[in-house]
Amino acid sequence: MGPGSVRARYLVYFQYLGTDFNGVAAVRGVQRAVGVQNYLEEAAERLNSVVPVKFTISSRTDAGVHALSNAAHLDIQRRSDRPPFSPEVLTEALNTHLKHPAIRVLQAFRVPSHFHARHAAISRTYLYRLATGCPRPDRLPVFERNRCWALQADCLDVAAMQEAAQHFLGTHDFSAFQSAGSPAASPVRTVRQASVSPDPTSPFILPEESRRLQFWSLEFESQSFLYKQVRRMTAVLVAVGLGALMPAQVKAILDSRDPLGKHQSRVAPAHGLFLKSVLYEGLETQYRSHR
Repeated sequence: MGPGSVRARYLVYFQYLGTDFNGVAAVRGVQRAVGVQNYLEEAAERLNSVVPVKFTISSRTDAGVHALSNAAHLDIQRRSDRPPFSPEVLTEALNTHLKHPAIRVLQAFRVPSHFHARHAAISRTYLYRLATGCPRPDRLPVFERNRCWALQADCLDVAAMQEAAQHFLGTHDFSAFQSAGSPAASPVRTVRQASVSPDPTSPFILPEESRRLQFWSLEFESQSFLYKQVRRMTAVLVAVGLGALMPAQVKAILDSRDPLGKHQSRVAPAHGLFLKSVLYEGLETQYRSHR
């Protein structure tokens, strides 16, 4: 750090449609794939920081997964004759320099130099959207494509799904819902919310289609999740909704701790999943996504 220069740490909230990206994490090297982080850091290069700006992402999402609100911390070190950016100016500057229309910075906060966006998060909420009454993918309105999992079924047994979801609540070993490649040291997680509910009618559906198309929301909240845990839990709940599993069998799958079983090895498509919010303790205000 140069004489008199100050390194300021910020927490930024940002959102994106994940369709065009190889996940949120930066892709290094010469691969054609690109992550959301690549665009954020490219925009940050225009801020003229003395040292390169790197984003530390709170919650990693896979290719095709969306975020209503993700978070990251970053350090910016300006020249000694320049004061730190205000959070408002930083938000505006990043949005001005972002080169992909599917990414937007929502809000920024100054945070202490020891703050860590991933480790300090106390809550993460994921939303998964389902659609029923869609016999073929091309029957889904174009505005909803890559925003939900269109099931060929006409209906779901939502009461059974709600009953099955209760087995996920509390502290459990979720090995049965963990995909290979998880960096987690322990498979034990505490799930505080697991809900299934009707989604308000999409504004993008024509009146004559609204009688057959129905949307559903699954929400899961925990401090953290295992790799692909939410998409595996979703696939099992859908199996319950379609009558392929009984609610009591979900508890048996959970207790088995076996990730290779017939039902729990299935993973719901990435494009129906949204990271809804990441929360931190001690911030005066926080950006929450409301639907």
